[in-house]
Amino acid sequence: MELIRESIYMTATKHSETTQRNQGMPLDLDLIKNIHINRSGVERRANTIAARRSVKKDWQAAWLLKAVTCIDLTTLGGDDTPGNVLRLCIKAKQPVREDLLAAMKMDDAHIQVAAVCVYHNLIPTALAALKGSNIPIAAVSTGFPAGQISLEQKLFEIKKSVEAGAKEIDIVISRAHVLCGNWNALYEEVKLFRKTCGDAHLKTILETGDLSTLTNIVKASHVCMMAGADFIKTSTGKASVNATLPVSLVMVRAIRDYYERTGIKVGFKPAGGIQKAKQALDWLILLKEELGDEWLCPELFRFGASSLLADIERQLEHFVTGRYSASYRHPMA
Repeated sequence: MELIRESIYMTATKHSETTQRNQGMPLDLDLIKNIHINRSGVERRANTIAARRSVKKDWQAAWLLKAVTCIDLTTLGGDDTPGNVLRLCIKAKQPVREDLLAAMKMDDAHIQVAAVCVYHNLIPTALAALKGSNIPIAAVSTGFPAGQISLEQKLFEIKKSVEAGAKEIDIVISRAHVLCGNWNALYEEVKLFRKTCGDAHLKTILETGDLSTLTNIVKASHVCMMAGADFIKTSTGKASVNATLPVSLVMVRAIRDYYERTGIKVGFKPAGGIQKAKQALDWLILLKEELGDEWLCPELFRFGASSLLADIERQLEHFVTGRYSASYRHPMA
């Protein structure tokens, strides 16, 4: 069981003291023009992530607890109510059942999710429910999920969410800028979003399923980081194609390239379709192999998820008892 504790804390002390916000840099169009991606090569590499690695027993439990601490626990439905958000926040503060944590000798580890993600109008409800915890609220903004509103409206949404108490803002970019190759417009848009966020962290959602090619995805990733994004995020979770390993691979390699050029660490958030504990392990392996242990922390890595937590808790119960339980045994977020 000590292995589990060591794994949870092995990265926690490495980054929180050294991670600084991304202030951005001038737009480098020469770099953007020279980006070309070999799709078949990317897909071959992505296929090795799940095939080559196998995490078992204590290591698996440790990695799953690590995954819990990197979840942005999310509810973004048209049927959201204050009651839904209250239940979500209760689960955020106690994401894994106390008896399971006690069995793993982790009941004093203060395991909690990284953030709670809601629509703007539910920020006050989440704030009240999370009072006394240090869990931040992330609000989606800028006409989420389509982003088809005016720039003035987008900036107003960000401003109001920050004023309401959101510490993180998940924005959607204007995909038309990417599809038309208008990199100056994308850069200036995200730069304005970053300025309007102030002290709140900016996560830029690329909605990669809409961007057609891996080359577009990588170019958009670089432009958003140059404009000052603190995180780049794959998807809204509302598209037909959301987070995939090939897309995530090219995005984290863009993050690595940006770090090598600037010394600034930008975070990564896959979102949409990540529902199973095994999938969470695949993404953690990807981050470890491509970016290193320093990115395995909530300051630099998040899952955008709603149902993932329930499956992780079910797998942890199997680790403790040796038996798989029915899903209804685990309180849903």
